[in-house]
Amino acid sequence: MTSSNIASYLPAMAKLDGARPALIAPHRGGWRSMSFGELQALSDTYARGLEKIGIGRGVRTVLMVPPTLDFFPLVFGLFKAGAVIVMIDPGIGRRALLSCLDEVQPEAFIGVPAAHVARLLFPRPFRGVKATVTVGPRLFWGGHTLTGLRELGGVGPYEMVVPTPNETAAILFTSGSTGIPKGAVYSHEIFDAQVKAIRELYDIRPGEIDLPTFPLFALFDPALGMTAVLPEMDARFPARAKPEKLIAAIQAHGCTSMFGSPALLDNLGRYGVEHGVTLPTIKRVLSAGAPVRNDVLERMTKLLGPDAQIFTPFGATESLPVASIGSREVLGETSRGAAEGRGVCVGKPVPGSLVRIIRITDEPIAEWSDELLVKPGEVGEITVRSPVVTREYYARPEQTRAAKIREGEAIVHRMGDVGCFDAQGRLWMCGRKNHRVETAAGTLFTVPVEEVLNQHPAVKRTALVGPGARGAQRPMVLVEREVGATLDDATLTAEVRALAAKHDVTRSLTEVRVYPGTFPVDARHNAKIEREKLTRWVEGGS
Repeated sequence: MTSSNIASYLPAMAKLDGARPALIAPHRGGWRSMSFGELQALSDTYARGLEKIGIGRGVRTVLMVPPTLDFFPLVFGLFKAGAVIVMIDPGIGRRALLSCLDEVQPEAFIGVPAAHVARLLFPRPFRGVKATVTVGPRLFWGGHTLTGLRELGGVGPYEMVVPTPNETAAILFTSGSTGIPKGAVYSHEIFDAQVKAIRELYDIRPGEIDLPTFPLFALFDPALGMTAVLPEMDARFPARAKPEKLIAAIQAHGCTSMFGSPALLDNLGRYGVEHGVTLPTIKRVLSAGAPVRNDVLERMTKLLGPDAQIFTPFGATESLPVASIGSREVLGETSRGAAEGRGVCVGKPVPGSLVRIIRITDEPIAEWSDELLVKPGEVGEITVRSPVVTREYYARPEQTRAAKIREGEAIVHRMGDVGCFDAQGRLWMCGRKNHRVETAAGTLFTVPVEEVLNQHPAVKRTALVGPGARGAQRPMVLVEREVGATLDDATLTAEVRALAAKHDVTRSLTEVRVYPGTFPVDARHNAKIEREKLTRWVEGGS
């Protein structure tokens, strides 16, 4: 039994429509494009060149290149050569980044000049590196350049590696926003299953034009037959993307689709409504990484045509997609349940996924048993078994045991999120398992509480924290003030307490404090609240 290389989508697209742009990127105040035919040919050249310098099958290769016209042919060249691509978001911070690199022990390194400078300043994680490539000017270090790689690779077709079943294609590190960053091990089959699931779920057709603002989703575009318009932004910090530049890119190229984090959509929607912007060519928007607030959906919807929707696929680096829901269903129906404290509805499981709810425990579970299941409607930990589930974390056996359950030959992934199903078979997400607050009177979950309190017009968002030991935690609500809100702290906290008193899920919450400034959030999505930092603030730390 063999499996297909994920890069095999590329020659198929080049044969079908080789002259059509695969990539469009900002260039000297304008735009520059690369066709599917050019992308196919250049990735063949790179694959051959990479193989000649020792970056071939199974070689762990760190790739630190932003999503530019250089990024995509390199990625597909690496896939074709059978190398193992290691991708770590630089936005996770220097200490975490170096820890990830030390863990993965790279054998090759491809990066922009700044990444190579960092490699030389912090050499320990790179002691096993035998081959390097600089994307951009090579300064005082050795190794190869892209120009040299092209010369070594020459022209002509390359016979890509045919991977064996479960052969590693990539190691993609989680953001670490809810724990340590971990390297999810991807096979070619998992990438292929994701491409098929996303295409079928959102009815994506070859010839569409996408604006991806997250590198992993940008990587899917050529495989989906979509033209990727690369926005002028720093992908590490999506909340800092300038809305006017995103809008200009959409309008200039007639984008039919876009992906954006909740924070990016929040800024884009606010700017668009304020300036009367319309985006009639967009027929779908995807957003993932954290729950998308109803006010964000409402503002973004005003920018789109009547047939367009905003979809919020639920999943994680280790398993994506798991479930999905559209903005019409959210705004027309499930938002009422969210406002009443049910959590956030993330929709029905995607076809091919078996999603089940198990009782909450922090202990590893080695083997699946139906005795783990909770009663219908009860909140528990969300688990998924599907073709998109990764089987392990790289060099992290303890974390693998904590997150994976064996069920025969299959692997069940514990999402680390808690939730429940409703009578219609829709999944409601209630927050991260490790963010639950266990008091003497019972357990509180973050999302149901916060969705109730976020309705106050002077509140941008709230955060439930619980200083103290589990079982005796002290529940407290922190408030981030809405931009422009004029209520003083005493009045705002009193009104939030009054709102809490109206709902069963929040009635016990009487301790409310206004946080000075904006909540600390993770770097990747700019939406996941770093509750550990907030708890330290409550306890008097930094």
